[in-house]
Amino acid sequence: MALVTALRRLAQISLREHSRRTSAVTWLMGQRSFTAGTQPLRSDNKVTINFINRDGEKITAKGSPGDTLLDVVINEDLDFDGFGACEGTLACSTCHLIFDEEVYKKLGPITDEEMDMLDLAYGLTDTSRLGCQICLTKSLEGMVAKVPDSVADIRQTKDGSS
Repeated sequence: MALVTALRRLAQISLREHSRRTSAVTWLMGQRSFTAGTQPLRSDNKVTINFINRDGEKITAKGSPGDTLLDVVINEDLDFDGFGACEGTLACSTCHLIFDEEVYKKLGPITDEEMDMLDLAYGLTDTSRLGCQICLTKSLEGMVAKVPDSVADIRQTKDGSS
């Protein structure tokens, strides 16, 4: 019987303590607004990218700073056949892009892993990079990225069909 009484007292103390905490949190929430993320994305936070597709057409897209170029292609639903087969895991070279020299210099350092994957890319140039490894910054506003004429994609047959 003493055990039951002790458990009831403990439960009442726990409930009172929980009630005090809940009312303190409620009071704080009324006094202050909490946010879980960063400021909302506005169009002025976006970076404009110009892609030149395999047909030579210019396609303009926007992405948020911190997004990769692969993210932009996926989020903007751009139709570049075979692009991003590994979904950015650095296991293929299907997001191979070619840049002008001045843009290439702004892209930041290239890792050994990216260099290894680029070795497998068709149409490799001195200014080639993988789109999954390029993070957007405001300094890249208006840049041009050319999609190569062909892609090294194991999912395609030798004649280029899927």
